[in-house]
Amino acid sequence: MYKMLLLIIWGICRLIIAAGFSLDPMNHFLDGQLTLDRSYVEAASMDFGMVGRVEPVAVVKPGSAEDVARVVRAAYVGGQGLRVSARGHGHSINGQAQAENGVVIEMNGGGGKGGESRVWEKEKYVDVWGGELWIDVLKKTLEYGLAPKSWTDYLYLSVGGTLSNAGISGQAFNHGPQISNVNELDVVTGKGELMTCSNQENSELFHAVLGGLGQFGIITRARILLERAPKRVRWIRVLYSDFSEFTRDQEYLISLKMHGQKFDYVEGFVIVDEGLINNWRSSFFSPRNPLKITSLAAHSNGGVLYCLEITKNYHDGDSIDQEIESLLKKLNFIPSSVFTTDMPYVDFLDRVHKAELKLRSKGLWDVPHPWLNLFVPKSRISDLDKGVFKGILGNKTSGPILIYPMNKDKWDHRSSVVIPDEDVFYLVAFLRSALDNDDLDFLTSQNRMILKFCDDAGIKVKQYLPHYTTRQEWVRHFGPKWDQFHQRKMQFDPSNILATGQRIFKPSSPPRMASS
Repeated sequence: MYKMLLLIIWGICRLIIAAGFSLDPMNHFLDGQLTLDRSYVEAASMDFGMVGRVEPVAVVKPGSAEDVARVVRAAYVGGQGLRVSARGHGHSINGQAQAENGVVIEMNGGGGKGGESRVWEKEKYVDVWGGELWIDVLKKTLEYGLAPKSWTDYLYLSVGGTLSNAGISGQAFNHGPQISNVNELDVVTGKGELMTCSNQENSELFHAVLGGLGQFGIITRARILLERAPKRVRWIRVLYSDFSEFTRDQEYLISLKMHGQKFDYVEGFVIVDEGLINNWRSSFFSPRNPLKITSLAAHSNGGVLYCLEITKNYHDGDSIDQEIESLLKKLNFIPSSVFTTDMPYVDFLDRVHKAELKLRSKGLWDVPHPWLNLFVPKSRISDLDKGVFKGILGNKTSGPILIYPMNKDKWDHRSSVVIPDEDVFYLVAFLRSALDNDDLDFLTSQNRMILKFCDDAGIKVKQYLPHYTTRQEWVRHFGPKWDQFHQRKMQFDPSNILATGQRIFKPSSPPRMASS
């Protein structure tokens, strides 16, 4: 074992020396630390999905953006097949941040030198380290009465991680995804170059990295746009038994343009009989009125109900009752199904973390998560309802099923993300948990059935947080964007060093260790 560790260290050191860096001692050239400690290696071997374990050779805890550049440049110049993946909070679901026979750069921890967040109050933006969690960004900006405009439902994700995908939640219809609310990045390319990029400077790299699945560079700094932070939120949930009315109302709400005459957040989810109460997220309700929803089951059509979830932000002293009442009158939900609560803005944004703590206490968080996230064109969403919600799913959900629409014009077509070619499209997210191997096999098989149904029915879905295993599938996923995506890869990561866990491009051969 000791001999093997020496060989591993020597293999990594050869790459570093080949890149022109001095090693005396081994970590002298780093502001942070390169480690072979088993606890770090084990942590970097798994992710939130928990469907596959891939062990890296080593883990780097960078102390600066320069550290990230040094490690990537060593791999690039060394030319011996060392792979490098950046890992934020480890919330990938299919091993996207893993690095077989490579190095995982653990981006959490603040980045040390030069990695501190800085709020520009007058300009309304914040500079943050790529490994910073969104919950910490929020806490920092709230000190100035400001907050980012666009969110994910779960805040314990890294900035670099969500920007490498898109970053979506119920605000996306209005502000666009998180990648539409960034105006500058610092990025380490696959050549080990640390570059600042924006719409005006190195724009090709800027748009490639946003939604680029980590293929073109590692985000070490992001400049996030801010707005005045509201103090409180009116959180409303209403139920539907008719899917067409449910989607019609959602689409109406995201079409409203005037501030003060629209909601600030629009999401929805699907409820089937077996999971009627559990999937309602009962923490939303007052203990004095916990399960009123059970009386509404008779309204369900084919065993399915649909929940519209909306919010209105406000400040202390604001009067919003009349605005909300006016908007609700235009909707066609089940009249007896209105549930309303008020809470601080921070509590609403951090709502999923509270559910996480409950699940952790019951041992239900660190389990496999065979998630499937789809972007579905508006014109085919009713077909998905008939074939999947009322068909394939039966009465077993094993977790929330989100569904909400977004406006295409809020997305920048220059980014690497692919979305359906319609003005309005839906996110449909099957966020399931598997409690044992049989459950995992069942849900994984069900995901394949859903994808096959869409394919057979000609529903041109696009996966969000995509996972494919063949080059042909990736080419089909990107469609007309594939040639540009490939060209950008050749420009910014020609040796296929970065994010090989995505399995988009064939990685170089693994490094060969010297024998003794």
